[in-house]
Amino acid sequence: MTSNAGMTAQAYTRRRKQLMRMAGEDAILILPAAPERIRSRDTHYPYRQDSDLWYLTGFPEPEAVLVLVPGRKHGEHLLFCRERNPEREGWDGPRVGPEGAIDAYGMDDAYPIDDLDEILPGLLEGRTRVYYHFGRDTDFDLKLIGWLNRVRAQVRQGAQPPHEFLELGHLLDEMRLFKSQGELKLMRKAAEISMLAHETAMRAARPGIHEYELQAELERVFRAHDAHPAYGSIVGAGGNACVLHYVANGGAAKDGDLVLIDAGAEYRNYASDITRTFPVNGRFSKAQRALHDLVGAAHAAAMAQARPGVPYETGHNAAVETLTEGLLQLGLLKGKLEKNIADGSYKRFYRHKTGHWLGLDVHDVGDYRIDGESRLLEPGMVFTIEPGLYVAPDDKSVHAKWRGIGIRTEDDVAITDDGHEVLTAKLARSADEIEALMARGA
Repeated sequence: MTSNAGMTAQAYTRRRKQLMRMAGEDAILILPAAPERIRSRDTHYPYRQDSDLWYLTGFPEPEAVLVLVPGRKHGEHLLFCRERNPEREGWDGPRVGPEGAIDAYGMDDAYPIDDLDEILPGLLEGRTRVYYHFGRDTDFDLKLIGWLNRVRAQVRQGAQPPHEFLELGHLLDEMRLFKSQGELKLMRKAAEISMLAHETAMRAARPGIHEYELQAELERVFRAHDAHPAYGSIVGAGGNACVLHYVANGGAAKDGDLVLIDAGAEYRNYASDITRTFPVNGRFSKAQRALHDLVGAAHAAAMAQARPGVPYETGHNAAVETLTEGLLQLGLLKGKLEKNIADGSYKRFYRHKTGHWLGLDVHDVGDYRIDGESRLLEPGMVFTIEPGLYVAPDDKSVHAKWRGIGIRTEDDVAITDDGHEVLTAKLARSADEIEALMARGA
């Protein structure tokens, strides 16, 4: 169970109030908790709260529903949650219960989750608009339709059912895109833990080590600092580094291999996301260094565009131009720069975008484009910058020395009033820095 250290109950209340102001007086907003997921038979995956419910409450338990009813005289902030139950708590640990939800989580009122069926239709009645995440949880969708139908059945008796259904993400995603000082503090902590984990893995590396052994080094550091992996850690040695979402982590790193590690800690539900690529024996070969330096130059080109008022896409375009130019100079591509960019020839070696929003989700919410145009960067936005190059092991069209090299360099960046803050800046990034760090040993 995750505690909400680092955020006050008042901060969550302010968020709920802001969301209700945006939704308007005659709306109702409904947010169910994430369901528990069975892993195998009677064991569950570790529980992780729905990011939106967490963002608005900090409430860690399953089987809960937040209902916001702007302007309701008998209370606007309502939480349905599990009742206290000594027998169950003996098996699964303590529960907050409805009374605790009012005291600890700043709710106006709280009810047992078992009463949802009885109470929710009455809350829907008289509201014109329902904000909800349709299609995210099909079981809950069906329940909501059932409650609406119960209100509709009472129309002859004067009941007024809602007639407008709106995507909650339209309001909430924009709020979540802009990080508060409290959120940035938690994200810096997540980044700090992740940087330490990457350093530990680099220092533990040696020829013959298995990818899963390096994964164990990383994730031990995460847990030792009360964090969890924010996503499945990617540890790819040699040609495995060319598989973008490689998570098998079963191979061994041979002398002369590069190892690509893409892993980040989640601290208090806030994610970090770092990638570094390093030589398992501590020294880059000439070809490896040439491509690593090129990725570094693309990283710097994208980073130079990380400031307020610049379209988000500009960073990606700058990275693509730098990578394509470098690939032409090294002979991996041929022809004119403009043509290679226009016809997408570079995508043979660079198939992904240069980053994504980061926050409570690793690929965080928020639009990248507004009215068809790339949106402008603004203070409070946090995203990754992660250019890479991947030369397939069986690519016969390039010189043998390049084959099977996969490199990505990724950092977490927050936009500030006058530029940016790199949350992951302290981790060795250049080839020289990485070699120096590895030379210091485990």
